[in-house]
Amino acid sequence: MFNTLRTDFEVIFARDPAARNWLEVLLCYPGLHALWLYRFAHALHNLRLPVIPRLVSQLARWLTGIEIHPGAVIGKGTFIDHGMGVVIGETAIIGDNALIYQGVTLGGTGKEIGKRHPTLGDNVVIGAGAKVLGNIEIGDNSRIGAGSVVLKSVPSDCTVVGIPGRVVHRHGEIVAPLDHSHIPDPEGDVIRGLLKRVEQLEKQHLESQKLASQQQKLTNTFVIDCELLKDVRPKNFSRNGTKPENDEFMEGAGI
Repeated sequence: MFNTLRTDFEVIFARDPAARNWLEVLLCYPGLHALWLYRFAHALHNLRLPVIPRLVSQLARWLTGIEIHPGAVIGKGTFIDHGMGVVIGETAIIGDNALIYQGVTLGGTGKEIGKRHPTLGDNVVIGAGAKVLGNIEIGDNSRIGAGSVVLKSVPSDCTVVGIPGRVVHRHGEIVAPLDHSHIPDPEGDVIRGLLKRVEQLEKQHLESQKLASQQQKLTNTFVIDCELLKDVRPKNFSRNGTKPENDEFMEGAGI
């Protein structure tokens, strides 16, 4: 137990650049307080004591804003950064060296009995506001993007983004644990592709309109009105070969 508490304390210096000294970490990190109180409540829970473990967890919730059920299983080296709004359900299992940000929920779907909360492997990173729901498994070294909603199991070495969460395979690629903000954005890529395609189509449409307008102008330049020409006669021409009396009028001289 002592080694676990010590690991919970030391991992903060490795994962949080803002951690400057041991006294600040000891007094000002609610994630650490919540974990230590959870471990005490979990020990009481394993002794099958009634009520008291839940009272301890409620005290931790009141002090830190982090709710961890005493029945959950959390490995050593887990770091809850900031932590406000984090909820970890009764049957949740978290491996070693997990990194959990504020607003995360490891909850159930309300449709299962028994094991109804997620199981996280080692070195899992869960971004701020992510929801991992149901009796599913998140593989080792996987990352859940901020704001994602994960309802299906995730293999190891993967990244999940979106609502509902979609897996982006990155097997074998080394990813810094604090680099959870730089994750693939498939929806953004699709939208950017569609916008680019729309711009291309609009440009082609404008070029087609310009070309059609130029062709129309060229066509209008050589228009010959046959209705105007059918009554035109050469000068001094008449049907019987004689000059008509109103010759000047027919040539446009007027009356």
